Amino acid sequence: MHAQTVRIPPFRSPAAVREEPALNRDATPRRYLMCAPAHFRVTYSINPWMDPSKPVDLPLANTQWEDLRDRYRSLGHTVELLTPRPDLPDMVFAANGATVIDGRVLGALFAYRERYAEAEAHREWFRADGWTDIHEPAHVNEGEGDFAVTASYLLAGRGFRSSPLSHGEAQEFFGRPVIGLDLVDPRYYHLDTALCVLDDAADEVMYYPGAFSPGSRAVLARLFPDALVAEEADAVALGLNAVSDGRHVLIPQAATGLLDPLRDRGFEPVPMDLGELLKGGGSVKCCTQELRPRPVPREGAV
Repeated sequence: MHAQTVRIPPFRSPAAVREEPALNRDATPRRYLMCAPAHFRVTYSINPWMDPSKPVDLPLANTQWEDLRDRYRSLGHTVELLTPRPDLPDMVFAANGATVIDGRVLGALFAYRERYAEAEAHREWFRADGWTDIHEPAHVNEGEGDFAVTASYLLAGRGFRSSPLSHGEAQEFFGRPVIGLDLVDPRYYHLDTALCVLDDAADEVMYYPGAFSPGSRAVLARLFPDALVAEEADAVALGLNAVSDGRHVLIPQAATGLLDPLRDRGFEPVPMDLGELLKGGGSVKCCTQELRPRPVPREGAV
């Protein structure tokens, strides 16, 4: 019997992969939870972007949000809708209401009283939608505002909103290694304003180093040596508050300095105008909570 010859494909460096055309990037269908800005307004200030003296153009905010929702659907993604409540103007920032991984839901516990009731509104939606593995947290966390899911890690922000104690709670609940990252610039009060996961199947991210402490910058450089590193001009446009499906990157349109670097890596940037929602301190990602699917049952499982 003759031994078979096994062909080993040639090694492709990360740099070479980035230079390949966009057709080699595969978009993965996603399921998102969003909430229309029907009652969006800025009447208090809980982050540096919020200025109650600047009026919100509510029809424009709704139009911009609808453009984002419709773009997701045009790309083949499913968008579920959370019913907005008149007493909760920040509900449009749906990413903050929970973190969902493998069908398990870690609820939020908001740092500011103005947003407390959003957490229960999210849990009510999950229960009504048939989710059963829902954890009500003991420690402050603001959902995907401060949790970012990669293939290998759960990145976790701290310093302005989420408690460091929530990191251990999330690790125990999800059974995933949690990497704590210290945010030091109040403009980037949530992790999702300073870091975006570009490919959650390959630990590929982009981030703005100036938002993080020196130690956290060193951790990010060690874990993600090939990350796309953003400049300050794009960070202050909330360009890191973006959403990727593995190929298309929906990104605030003012972050023009990120467009060519994303294309160079094979992604297709999709600029979006959410300027009115920026008055509340959020953009694309803040409006988008990802509902990561329930695990597929093992064969023969009951």
